[in-house]
Amino acid sequence: MDSRDWTILKVLFEQKNITKTAELLYISQPALTKRLQQIESNFGVQIVLRGRRGVHFTPQGEYLVKCADEMLVKLREINDNLSNMDDKVVGTLRIGASYLITRTKLPRVLKFFKDIYPNVEFQVTTGWSEQVYQSLLNQDVHVSILRGDYEWQDGKKNLLQEPLLLASNKEIKLEDLPKLPRIDYNSDPKLKEMIDSWWRDRFSVSPKVSMAVDKSDTCKEMVLNGLGYAIIPGYVLADDSRHLFTMKLSDKKGKQIVRDTWMYYHEESLNLKLVSAFVDFVHNLDFEKV
Repeated sequence: MDSRDWTILKVLFEQKNITKTAELLYISQPALTKRLQQIESNFGVQIVLRGRRGVHFTPQGEYLVKCADEMLVKLREINDNLSNMDDKVVGTLRIGASYLITRTKLPRVLKFFKDIYPNVEFQVTTGWSEQVYQSLLNQDVHVSILRGDYEWQDGKKNLLQEPLLLASNKEIKLEDLPKLPRIDYNSDPKLKEMIDSWWRDRFSVSPKVSMAVDKSDTCKEMVLNGLGYAIIPGYVLADDSRHLFTMKLSDKKGKQIVRDTWMYYHEESLNLKLVSAFVDFVHNLDFEKV
């Protein structure tokens, strides 16, 4: 069994579908089926049962799936340690980053780092901050760069503080918000709770949400075209803020509401030259100006 086999079991258990698993792993269905048969032959047990409603795992199969996570972590540790035996900073750095950070900051950060350490490769996992945080807990990544505050007691550095903004294509007053159309977008739970908490402190009625869109960029375009206002983190607006009326939001005590961006990592992972070099690099970087 190699890492590919363990990955097949893990993804198939999540998807419960041969076709979808093959698509996600970029292999043909016949090749996937053949590989499953080889795994079953190697262990001498039946792993999956196929039915009209998809794939079901046998008890033996479920046991192997539980082993898959441990085996994949162990294989990654072996590869990391082998790379670490060299005096050079080499290997594949696994990074988890939120969508906005991946789009706006991370490409330049990785370019600058690779200019210094050309033998480094990157494996980037993107998702909502909560998903990125979970990837770090599972040790699927070396470093996570995410937005929002999490209960992390290990290595960390605050990279950015962005204000929470009221944005509209024309000037509006806070007291008028309950009567005005609001545009919401799909965001991670911590941002939603931050916005909801601010609203509850200010108003006793629900917002008049006229539109709910999928992404922050779509929300921004709707605001630019005068279809409503939005409550949105500052870095989402970027250069478009000059075309909009914006207002920084504060709590009842007048303290400005900000959303932090953090780099989280396991201190023990600093034993790897690759991770240590990247963490030191980011610590000395003016992340806001990247």
